[in-house]
Amino acid sequence: MDFDLSEDQRIALDALRRFAEAEVAPAVEPWRDAPIPKALARGLLRKLSRYGVGSGWLGESDGGLALDLVTSGLLYEELARISPGLAGTAFINEGVSLAIATLGTPEQKRRWLPALLAGDSIGCSAITEPGVGSNVRDVRTRAVRDGDGWRVRGEKTWISNAGISDLAVVVVRGEDESQGLSQIVVEREDGYRSRELAKLGLNDWSTAELVFDDVFVPGDRLLGEPGGGLRRTLQLFERARCFVAAIANGIARAALDAAVAYVQTREQWGKKIGGHQLVQELIADMATELDAARLLMLRGLHLVQKGIRCDTQTSMAKYFATEAAVRIASRAIEVHGAYGLSRELSIELHFRNARMMTIPDGTSEIQKLVIGRNLIGLAAF
Repeated sequence: MDFDLSEDQRIALDALRRFAEAEVAPAVEPWRDAPIPKALARGLLRKLSRYGVGSGWLGESDGGLALDLVTSGLLYEELARISPGLAGTAFINEGVSLAIATLGTPEQKRRWLPALLAGDSIGCSAITEPGVGSNVRDVRTRAVRDGDGWRVRGEKTWISNAGISDLAVVVVRGEDESQGLSQIVVEREDGYRSRELAKLGLNDWSTAELVFDDVFVPGDRLLGEPGGGLRRTLQLFERARCFVAAIANGIARAALDAAVAYVQTREQWGKKIGGHQLVQELIADMATELDAARLLMLRGLHLVQKGIRCDTQTSMAKYFATEAAVRIASRAIEVHGAYGLSRELSIELHFRNARMMTIPDGTSEIQKLVIGRNLIGLAAF
């Protein structure tokens, strides 16, 4: 097993790092407590697409860069160190592109993929509902036939990118329970409404409710076969959980870097606090947990790339990385003392952002149930 980065990976990461530090960081700084505006998000996504963020998963025939998933995960981790909200926006957009590329007709691909991959359009994936979280099978939003088109009726909540989205890939149920779940593309111009949600962290990443009040969409908006939405949604969770882990690792890296820099300069009792044993213990725990989280993420991405069923490994990656990020950010606050609690610094922000990552794409408890079910052979849900 080779743990070294390839020359191409080093070049890609170095280029993205320079761009993120020079352009992304100052651009998003004013948006710690509010969603990055659509115009700014589009502008940054356009530039990021050149570095393989938001455009890497798809093959060249669909307009993507055909990056391997390990390289893509490393790029998202690097961007999340600077802006987890922008990394999340790009991640969701890329997931929407993947759904359309995988399930869409040639005409659907021509209509939506170029703008999504270029960063000119922002998409969201609408699954969660006010009464439906981890159990996707309970989705109640419906798409009902109306002449040559569909009427979409229902509400979604906690939808990433929704407030600044130009289109939504919506998981819907048919006219009766036996029809299963499908995915349908609804454009903003079709008439869906959104309302931003106030959150603990990741406030620069749009998260909103969506309302589909008898929204009419043309008949050619269905993605894939009717009733095939649940299967495809569950398949994408393996990939998604690894990229959530990557973003969490980026947050953890930022917290660790800040802590290391601080203990090398802060003095108490006549010496730098980094020379105290208990401080070194905190730093050692942070670094070790981050390395473990990164290795779990990379293993998961490697297995997804190979096309092997790996829900156990990807659940481990998501569960451990997100919870580790919370612990690492908490220790960073401890290292900084009172300054770690100040809104003038970004330390407490890392903690709030990290805590947010434990919930999406399956809570930590859901990840443990997946792992336990697969190891024991008995389902708890």
